[in-house]
Parts: sequence; structure tokens; C-alpha cells
Amino acid sequence: MDVRIERLEPMRVATMHAMSGTPERDAWAKMRAWAEPKGLFDDMEKHPVYGFNNPNPTSKGEEYGYEFWIAIDPDMETGGEIEAIDFQGGLYVVATCKLHGDPQGQVIDVWKKLWEWVQSSAYEWRETHELEKLHNPLAGEEDAVLDLYLPIEGE
Repeated sequence: MDVRIERLEPMRVATMHAMSGTPERDAWAKMRAWAEPKGLFDDMEKHPVYGFNNPNPTSKGEEYGYEFWIAIDPDMETGGEIEAIDFQGGLYVVATCKLHGDPQGQVIDVWKKLWEWVQSSAYEWRETHELEKLHNPLAGEEDAVLDLYLPIEGE
């Protein structure tokens, strides 16, 4: 598995959250309805999109949460269900995979491989959000490519 080390810089993000049986889809619908009309998807370098479980599922079929972030300008207004927060950034080990049909395995398998990589490296896991960054937020699920960011510290 190819991995790389990346430092995410601090950024202001707009956050959308959903709690359901399909929280990724539900939070995404909120994200898209808010961000697309503002043209935020037009520049993915300036406005990357990250997501993560919040909270994690505890058992199969049980509701859980998912949260999406999109980087915004520091003075951009939010409102309603959309909050603006400051993300502190940090060091991450990163692997790329497809949402579906990746030769490295399902997303959960790639997360496990990242965890194993950290356990055998000079780095240690850092307790904060594990992030999933969409390469192209407007791609369909079958074409979606993700960078998985596992927080680390050390070296």
C-alpha cells in the first residue's frame, strides 16, 4: 500500500452533520445544497471537502453520524444547521482508495492497513478525527476516490 505523510494546515471549515441509517448521504445532501450554489466546488484546492464518522457506528444496522467539512474563507458567513469552526490541522499518514471496487480492499480495509502501518512505524496515532477527503465531491459513488487521513505524531 502506498502511503504518504501530509501536514494539513489550520483552516476555517463549514460543517454539516447527519445522524441516521445513511448519514453520509444525508450529510452530503446538506453539504451540496449549501456549498454548490456558492461555487465552493469550483476550486477543490481552495475548498477541499473532508468527512468522518461522528459518532462511529457501534453495531450493524444501528444509526450513526457522519460529518462533512468544507474549507471556507475566514470571513464567510454560515447559518442555520451550517456552522463554521476552526480546524487546527496536523500531521497525517494518507492512503488513496476508491469508495467501491478498490484493489486494496474496501475503505474499512484500507483504514485497517493504515492503522497497521502506523503501528510498525516511528509514528504514533494522535487522537483526533480520522478524515476522508473526496477527490471530486461531484463524482457518483461508483467513481468516488478518497484520501484517508489517519492522524499521527512523531519523527
